[in-house]
Amino acid sequence: MTLRVTWRASASLVGTVLKWMTVPLLLPLGVALYYGDGGIAAFVTTIALSFTVGAALERLGDPADLGAREGFLMVAATWLAVSIVGAIPYLVAAHGLPGIAAATSPGSTLGSPVNALFETMSGFTTTGATVMGDISFDQHSHGILLWRQLTQWLGGMGIVVLAVAILPELSVGGAQLMDAEAPGPSLEKLTPRIAETARALWLAYAGITAVEIVLLYGLHHGGFAPNMGLYNAVAHGFTTMATGGFSPEARSIEAFAGVVQWVIVPFMLLAGTNFALIWQALTGDTDALFGDSEFRFYTGVLATVTALIAGLLFTGPTLDVVVGPIAGELESSLRHAAFQAVSIVTTTGYASMDFAEWGAAGQYVLFIAIFLGGSAGSTGGAVKMVRWLVILKSLKRELFTTVHPEAVRPVRLGGRALDETAIRGIYAFTAVYFVLFVAGTIFVAVDVTRIPETLSALEVMSAVAATLGNVGPGFGAVGPMGFYEFLPASTKLAMVGLMWIGRLEILPVLVLLTRAYWTS
Repeated sequence: MTLRVTWRASASLVGTVLKWMTVPLLLPLGVALYYGDGGIAAFVTTIALSFTVGAALERLGDPADLGAREGFLMVAATWLAVSIVGAIPYLVAAHGLPGIAAATSPGSTLGSPVNALFETMSGFTTTGATVMGDISFDQHSHGILLWRQLTQWLGGMGIVVLAVAILPELSVGGAQLMDAEAPGPSLEKLTPRIAETARALWLAYAGITAVEIVLLYGLHHGGFAPNMGLYNAVAHGFTTMATGGFSPEARSIEAFAGVVQWVIVPFMLLAGTNFALIWQALTGDTDALFGDSEFRFYTGVLATVTALIAGLLFTGPTLDVVVGPIAGELESSLRHAAFQAVSIVTTTGYASMDFAEWGAAGQYVLFIAIFLGGSAGSTGGAVKMVRWLVILKSLKRELFTTVHPEAVRPVRLGGRALDETAIRGIYAFTAVYFVLFVAGTIFVAVDVTRIPETLSALEVMSAVAATLGNVGPGFGAVGPMGFYEFLPASTKLAMVGLMWIGRLEILPVLVLLTRAYWTS
């Protein structure tokens, strides 16, 4: 059997990414040095290992041999490799090194390799599901918690997209790499050179992140949000634009004043918007944004979900346990509805309150919202708005042609007729997505019977949907104020796989499992 994939080229580029991963690791190392509360050895060790392994892999092949097949392998392997390396700080901080004490308390759940890998994969894939039962500075150092936030920011726009933007050796084959990694069916080429496009996307991403950090810290400085200090502002800026949802606060965004929640909502909305459209709007072409059919559909869906939840919250019956003045309070109802609708639809996963305490109607609305997702080319996960829009348009076409069988009526998106192959591809992706959801649900439902805790069907389904769609929190025990640590190790490893597959849009990973990919 002859391999048709130049795997050495893929391995070499994975090595390049690992070698340069040492640069972002310097930030939490600096924070650990500043606060002096531990974690220095964890980051020094990880930097040394990442650079050494990366340099060794880099020598295996020639990046010039990269083609479309090698691009799929490189992207899938990169996300797996950085998640494994990114787990090292957690493990070293939990166990220490010879002669160096641990940086976390003995009760830390990140001392388990499975838990550490789960947390890191959840970070880089911007899922936001966590195994950390106690998220506090009493339990973990400032550096470790900032690394947790930083993994999401790096994974939001994409590690490989970042690498294409800054590494000349990845410019060759950069289009294949971005197509394989970028969330959504396609990412528009904004500039003549793919590396310039990657830099433009990252510039917009970093710029909007900086604006949010300034606004959040400004609320603290103005006395509107006493606990939104600089550290919290940076931490939440990193995970909002990544649609990640990790927070150094155990109660997520519920820990902050209502004005903080209102400020975060528009940034979550931007994070779920196609960054190519955002870049065009920032460069003066606002018609590209507001004239885009997917963006109009996206904002319409958000408005509908928000209105539905607001009505349920305002009238009151949706709450089994009332948390604060919500029923009958218009501002509270609108704020929590807008926050949770945007958070779940964009797959950010923040929580302004424990929606696991809502009644059945409210929870089912949010459960459906888990499958929607942000726009193509955004940092959001799940199925994506453009796919749902095309499916609805094609179903409308089928109804019309049923009545008029002789008619030829193409499906149009943004004034362009879509190729039938693209439509079939969208149906195939959606079908595979739900097959994985059903298979994952069956596996988890059977596997969790081995633990003392009893999970309801909604809890199991929401956990699988939240990890496959990179949403984060589910309902009940795995809800926004809960965590995944109590699940069996086999379930957590399966969810690691779901997060990995979901972040890479399923097919770039599944294609590696076919014989044709390797030999034909």
